[in-house]
Amino acid sequence: MANIKELSVEEKLRALYDLQLIDSRIDEIRNVRGELPLEVEDLEDEVAGLSTRLDKLKGDLDTIEEQIKEKKNAIEGHKESIKKYSNQQKEVRNNREFNALTKEVEFQELEIQLAEKHIKEMKASIEHKKVVLGETKEKLDAKQNHLKHKKAELSAIMSETEKEENFLSGKSDEFRGQIEERLLGAYDRIRTSVRNGLAVVSIERGASAGSFFTIPPQTQMEIASRKKIITDEHSGRILVDSALADEEKDKIQQLFAKL
Repeated sequence: MANIKELSVEEKLRALYDLQLIDSRIDEIRNVRGELPLEVEDLEDEVAGLSTRLDKLKGDLDTIEEQIKEKKNAIEGHKESIKKYSNQQKEVRNNREFNALTKEVEFQELEIQLAEKHIKEMKASIEHKKVVLGETKEKLDAKQNHLKHKKAELSAIMSETEKEENFLSGKSDEFRGQIEERLLGAYDRIRTSVRNGLAVVSIERGASAGSFFTIPPQTQMEIASRKKIITDEHSGRILVDSALADEEKDKIQQLFAKL
């Protein structure tokens, strides 16, 4: 900031008030957009989350179908084993071998029953997942549709205001470049601490704009003399006289009119 030209107090006040007018206009533009950018961002996150869930459900269904296929193949294998052991029973020479084969047959039958139970459970799981998948798909379609409308709404506002905002942001930077670091720091601190973002205000009907607290006549005279930077003791805002404010408003309005 060493290269900044040394301004008189009046010039500093004018530069600060001009910066305030420009920044307030940028605030207005951004308020028109409101929460839309955040809404769009949240909807995009929801759509991404639902899409991921949908893909997972589809993957789960494919996995279960594959598992059912494996169980059915296993059942066929167990049936072949039963046939083999039954045929062997016809050729045994003693009860011990016959009983051993009978146990093998019983074991294979139990394996078939278990596999069929698992298949039944997996089919029930498939039906449940299909219901969830349908609900998720409906929700995703609704969110995608909502997102499409919100994006169109945001795009329309952006196309109307983007040129003006970019121009004003450039002008804001330009005015900021004229103001010393200490004053700029104070301006930014006040702007972020007050609800309406007004760090520099004019005197209106004996009080600072937006305030009900009357400013003593002596202080009003000091403000009008433009010899030093004076702040409102109640809000901390930088104060300028109404004549200076009107002059700068006219100047900045001409700047806005160029857009």
